[in-house]
Amino acid sequence: MGADRGGSGVRGRRPVRVVAYVGCGALLLAGCASMPDSGDLRGVESTPRQDSQVRVYAMPPHPGASATEIVQGFLEALTSDDAKYETAGKYLTDGARKAWDPYRSTTVLADAPNSVGLPSEAKDGSRDVVFRLSGSKVARVDDRHAYSPDSGAYSGSVHLTRLKSNKQWRIDGLPQGVLMGTSDFQRNYVSVNKYFYASNGTSGSGRPLGTVADPVYVRAQVDPMTQIVRALLKGPTSWLAPVVRSRFPSGTELKDRDTSLSPDDSNRVTVPLNAKADHVGGPQCRQMAAQLLLTLQDLTPTGVDEVELQKSDGSQLCVLAKAGAKDVASHITGQHPDQYFIDHEQRLVRMPSGNRDKTPEPVPGALGEGGKKLRAAAVSRDETSAAGVSADGRNLYVGSLVSGGSLGEPLVRSQGKTADDRLTTPSWDAQGDLWVADRDPENPRLLLLQKGAGEPIVVETPLLDGRVEAVRVAADGVRIALIVEKDGKSSLQIGRIERSKPREPRGASVFELGSVAPQLEEVTAMSWAGDSRLVVVGSEKGSVQQMRYVQVDGSTPMGTSPSALANVKEIAASEDEQLPLVAYSETDGIVRLSAGEQWQKVVQDGTAPVYPG
Repeated sequence: MGADRGGSGVRGRRPVRVVAYVGCGALLLAGCASMPDSGDLRGVESTPRQDSQVRVYAMPPHPGASATEIVQGFLEALTSDDAKYETAGKYLTDGARKAWDPYRSTTVLADAPNSVGLPSEAKDGSRDVVFRLSGSKVARVDDRHAYSPDSGAYSGSVHLTRLKSNKQWRIDGLPQGVLMGTSDFQRNYVSVNKYFYASNGTSGSGRPLGTVADPVYVRAQVDPMTQIVRALLKGPTSWLAPVVRSRFPSGTELKDRDTSLSPDDSNRVTVPLNAKADHVGGPQCRQMAAQLLLTLQDLTPTGVDEVELQKSDGSQLCVLAKAGAKDVASHITGQHPDQYFIDHEQRLVRMPSGNRDKTPEPVPGALGEGGKKLRAAAVSRDETSAAGVSADGRNLYVGSLVSGGSLGEPLVRSQGKTADDRLTTPSWDAQGDLWVADRDPENPRLLLLQKGAGEPIVVETPLLDGRVEAVRVAADGVRIALIVEKDGKSSLQIGRIERSKPREPRGASVFELGSVAPQLEEVTAMSWAGDSRLVVVGSEKGSVQQMRYVQVDGSTPMGTSPSALANVKEIAASEDEQLPLVAYSETDGIVRLSAGEQWQKVVQDGTAPVYPG
């Protein structure tokens, strides 16, 4: 439970938490006003959004505090930066403090939790009071720090009693976990990617293992580096667990409960582990260290340059520098890939990434020579092959990006009656497999062509409810983004790819599809734009088209959205977040947006922009 700036305020004066500005050696303390002695608690206001140098400290209950003040103070204490919720515990009876687990979950509401004291509070001399908590649910963060969108009404209660020993009100019954509104959640928590290895990767091959980002939320001002390392050691979130693995042995933890991690003067982080990791070999230890380096890379302004793992006796297990991590783990495929689109002659052309002024040129091979007119294409992540969809949407071709290369017969044929009922833009994964959806109403299918060749495999999609309108596979090859249309509405959904095991019939399935932008009623375009982020074009009910970033867990990342652009039909981004967005606008043609700039026109006549993937 916690507090937020809500739609209704507390009657009377509002208590002020202590806010400490820790930068530049200055300390600024705000005073604490008294609480009203009567009246229902309608909502709890939050501390305004602050920067990373601001700390918010909780105030303990004062003698003679009313039941209303106790509830108010407790909710306020939970939105502070009290590392172990010790101040919040002072509002509880001894029994409630022992039974309450604030780390079990965090429930996020749209606004402040409304709290109304039930009539028993008005009885003179009453030793029992109940406050009813309510609100509209937005999300939940579980005990592994995983965020998941939620909806519907929240209802809970807080029970208070007057202690016999000193006649003070204290809470003796409350829900487990923490409850707070959206703005307090955004101030208190930060999203960080943990990194694991894709289960279909192989060790000992000499190639870097493919990594998968697993975003979680940790408390931003409460030793976040130690929190995220503990979360990494616990393993992946439950949604991702079936398709990834950690190189840390089961049961590995930080050596001591009170360990606090931070970089030293040379940007090196030393991580003392318990005995579970004492006997791992050098290659495995370096893979463990690479997971840590990737996970810690964005937690400090300068990043982490080196990680040292220690055995339980304090001796060195291994050391890995950032420069060496790329030889162990790979989480971005391709370096500065080109940008591609379909030109006015319906050929596949490319724009070299290093020179924005260069005229787009046809790709080598049949797809760039104009022999087959195209309406969409996808380029393999190594930029050696491409797949093209014919102008009528009926046929899918694959060809090499080599001069003189030819196209054979189409690998997929759709029987849809119209172009909109035929093939989507295809997508390549990191293993070189090709994905495409056939929108034929009589036979809608999600298809996989292993290594971009052979007979297409129908992918099982047990939870798919609607027709796939667009397909994008993540660079890690274990997550897939789909635009799904049903009853005139389209949603963005993320699913987990599970492939057949060795010696089993080849195949793949997409499990646990879930909407990650539920507020958008119409999603028209999307693309992966980072390890765990997508850029989405769509509109809310009754609103105009907008472009925004969303996380794969359904949360909204901090930072600004891309600047507005009219009539966007297609969008392309790279997993390398430093590369520009590329879009097709019916108004402006192919346009490009680099960091810190405005949209720039590339060509007026062009459609279907893509990056490799």
